[in-house]
Amino acid sequence: MSPSKSSSNEPGEAAATPTIQTVERAAAVLASFTVTKPYLSLNELTASLGTSKATAHRYTKALRAAHLLRYDERAALYSLGPQVLTLAATARAGLPIVAAAEPYMESLLHEVDETVVLSVWDGETPTVVRSVDNTDHIIRISVRAGARLDLVDSAQGRVFCAFLPPEQIPGLKGILRRSPELAEEFETIRSTGLSLNSPDINGVRTIAAPIMEGGSIVAAMAIVGTAVSVSADVDNPMAGALLRTTRELSQGLGGPN
Repeated sequence: MSPSKSSSNEPGEAAATPTIQTVERAAAVLASFTVTKPYLSLNELTASLGTSKATAHRYTKALRAAHLLRYDERAALYSLGPQVLTLAATARAGLPIVAAAEPYMESLLHEVDETVVLSVWDGETPTVVRSVDNTDHIIRISVRAGARLDLVDSAQGRVFCAFLPPEQIPGLKGILRRSPELAEEFETIRSTGLSLNSPDINGVRTIAAPIMEGGSIVAAMAIVGTAVSVSADVDNPMAGALLRTTRELSQGLGGPN
């Protein structure tokens, strides 16, 4: 009797098992790190893997060689390495919202002739995933993709604070206790759909608005320019163009009108 199809596959499947286990364990090491636990000891990683300390050490050594982990010898603690940031930026660039927003961003850029930026929430703060800055200005403002924006000092951060459920924003209760006036500003942002920020330290002014899908915020789009070129009045035509653009995009995603 000739061997069955399942039995003929068994050697290949058995040979692949160690490789699969290696990938799963490496992924488990990386997944052990969280926003609240960015630094872990070898003992903690060993417990997370459920293996011997020697096995855990082999994995950390391999991940360090690939720049996915780094090790602080003085503190004897591991943290995620710089390559993770590159992978995260690449993953964010592949988000559906980026592809959906790009034509709207290009259209807005041509209309207002200012840098247009798209940010998403990374679980802790807004992170820039796309920036178009090919304006005609002599001085061009560029915003780096992958840049993490301040939660309350950036216009995009305040948009997320206004529209995200409060429990999804780490530390928000403490921030509002220290600055109770922010609660009123967040209410204004929800009412107007716009957030304006103009820090005095660099002369850059930003207007931001939410992009909604199914009633939930999925991104923030912003116009970034100088305090001279971008008006501080939220009723100005540039702010109106941003609001119209984000609402059209939100409608296309199934968000509110």
